[in-house]
Amino acid sequence: MKGFFKSSIGKKFIMSITGCFLILFLTFHMCMNLVYVFSPEGYNMVCQFLGSNWYAVAGTGILALGFVFHIAYATILTIQNRKARGNDRYDNQNLPSGVEWSSKNMFVLGAIVCVGLLVHFCQFWAKMMFAELAGCEGTVPEGFATPGYETKAAVDGAAWIGYYLSKWWIVLLYLVWFAAIWLHLNHGFWSMFQTIGASNSKWIPRLKTISTVFTSIIMGGFALVVLVAFFRNCCGA
Repeated sequence: MKGFFKSSIGKKFIMSITGCFLILFLTFHMCMNLVYVFSPEGYNMVCQFLGSNWYAVAGTGILALGFVFHIAYATILTIQNRKARGNDRYDNQNLPSGVEWSSKNMFVLGAIVCVGLLVHFCQFWAKMMFAELAGCEGTVPEGFATPGYETKAAVDGAAWIGYYLSKWWIVLLYLVWFAAIWLHLNHGFWSMFQTIGASNSKWIPRLKTISTVFTSIIMGGFALVVLVAFFRNCCGA
């Protein structure tokens, strides 16, 4: 068993399983965020429900830990691979033909995803779920508070969305971040199935199509929320 996890297949298997946490988290998060498009007040109700229930917090924590392990393990493998290859890593002539750009740059894409995630956490998670758990209600910037939530910033997610996404340059940064996640997730999704054995010539094209459709729906949903927030609130920026 130890030999399996030290093998190339074993390492890919671990990356695939931990990558599932990212897929599940993004799917849930996108569905939750779409509520904002139809009803900012409804979105706040979702935020309040998730922040006040221990099982929601526990579920978020489990997904986050799986994602953190995915990041840490990817970093370790990248360092090990670079040490093993030495100067050969700069030789691109030996790369197999037909290899996708995202496949060769998964770590770079992952790094962009992590930086964007840290910014997102500082803008939203720290001011919402963390603030609510710490008992800090706080206030949202003037002019963006949802009626009835003026002193309840920790559960006024709609206000924070409106505040940050009323600025065009933040919207642009989020769209670039989403593009990096799309590239990372699109390759990781179908290669996850390839790792567990779905690697024949009939299934790979199908899995790539499913992966493209799925990741486009997920990231398209996030982009829709960002654009709706911008056009809904840009006049108040």
